[in-house]
Amino acid sequence: MLYIGIDLGTSAVKLLLMDSLGKVQKVVSKEYPLYFPQPGWSEQDPEDWWTQTCEGMKELLADADRTQVAGISFGGQMHGLVILDEKDQVIRPAILWNDGRTEEECEYLNQVIGREKVSEYTANIAFAGFTAPKLLWLKKHEPENFRRIRKIMLPKDYLAYRLTGVHCTDVSDASGMLLFDVEHRRWSREMCDICGIREEQLAKCYESYEKVGCIRPEIAKTFDLPAQCIVAAGAGDNAAAAVGTGTVGDGACNISLGTSGTIFIASERFGVDPNNALHSFAHADGHYHLMGCMLSAASCNKWWMDDILQDSDYPGAQEEIERSGLGENQVFFLPYLMGERSPHNDPKARGTFIGMSMDTKRRDMTQAVLEGVAFALRDSLEVAVSLGISPERTKICGGGAKSKLWKRIIANVLNRKVDVVETEEGPAMGAAMLAAVAAGEFGSVEEAARKFVHVIDTVEPEPELVRKYNKRYLMFREIYPACKPVYEILAK
Repeated sequence: MLYIGIDLGTSAVKLLLMDSLGKVQKVVSKEYPLYFPQPGWSEQDPEDWWTQTCEGMKELLADADRTQVAGISFGGQMHGLVILDEKDQVIRPAILWNDGRTEEECEYLNQVIGREKVSEYTANIAFAGFTAPKLLWLKKHEPENFRRIRKIMLPKDYLAYRLTGVHCTDVSDASGMLLFDVEHRRWSREMCDICGIREEQLAKCYESYEKVGCIRPEIAKTFDLPAQCIVAAGAGDNAAAAVGTGTVGDGACNISLGTSGTIFIASERFGVDPNNALHSFAHADGHYHLMGCMLSAASCNKWWMDDILQDSDYPGAQEEIERSGLGENQVFFLPYLMGERSPHNDPKARGTFIGMSMDTKRRDMTQAVLEGVAFALRDSLEVAVSLGISPERTKICGGGAKSKLWKRIIANVLNRKVDVVETEEGPAMGAAMLAAVAAGEFGSVEEAARKFVHVIDTVEPEPELVRKYNKRYLMFREIYPACKPVYEILAK
């Protein structure tokens, strides 16, 4: 049988076709625009997601035996607010995960309602990108649109709706809405009341590996797929990536270097960081996970190379760094181009270079960008360590994980073994695996991971480089507190 994994990202949708042995048959990617109506705002048109997904499906299935396609599932950008009216039409552009307009609403939730209460209801506190603050913003600034809401959805769930006609979501993606009782895996009535919505306006919530329905007849006809092709609920991008890298089971760890960056630690037990610096979410494997999320990761290097240097030779720039040596760079970069989430929860933070002198070279600044992302990931790891959670190794995925140099930097900054898996397709691979579980190919997500995921290389920490980077990290962690008052001034 064949399974389709759809990864709805921020800049593109990636579609993957996998067989029942876990072999990837084909991968297709289709881009769509991102809109910034005002500074700090970030939106997309859900119709663009659907149009490009359909185009991708045609290309993906062009040479495939379509009669063998048994299931479809998703990984997707989290937290985005998609709202439908009584005719299931999109009311306004989706407000995305990296949108920073909800500072006042987060302040209200964390300070007036209270961090303790919000955490009690949802296991998390309010961050600017979460869905609940967006609803409060909409209620205040676009009351007409707020009154028209019949269904509240997340980005990938809009694709599931278009395929099946079912309003659905999954526990991992719902965990990032600040409307979900993570511990008990159900909607929070208290948060619904606070946001002025009814529970029936929210989609039905499934486990990530559960079937939500079959494709609509017209979809089956359009793509010449079997009418019995099932659709599984899928997962938020990080949980889907964790499945795709086999990061399931207690204590397993994964780092994702995509547009955003995450460190993801799976757990069989529910737990909350008392300072809420890490997110506490449901996992796609039926259990839980802690996650630190930075808003700009591989996108920092893309911004630096494409927009500032206007140079597409990524490998050439990194070869120069390899020759110049690691662990001694005097330049630091704070990777807060879109503000920052974990562990600072500061939408006002901004990207910052510091430490340049007359002898600073271009390669020093490029190196600082790569190291700054690694140092920021360590910020979240240090929180986990303080809770007694200290994984000795981690998987890695995402576009940035294709860089041999970046993996080496991360291994030494974190002082952890970094395992590279055979198929580095992250959320798309995880989504296809979830579809296979939902179709009955496997009895559990863990069983699918054991079957499909294979480690082919491990980047080992180097003791002398670990020592050097530890010294640099202690310097790095002093920069944000020093810059925070300046960020406050710049935001006025």
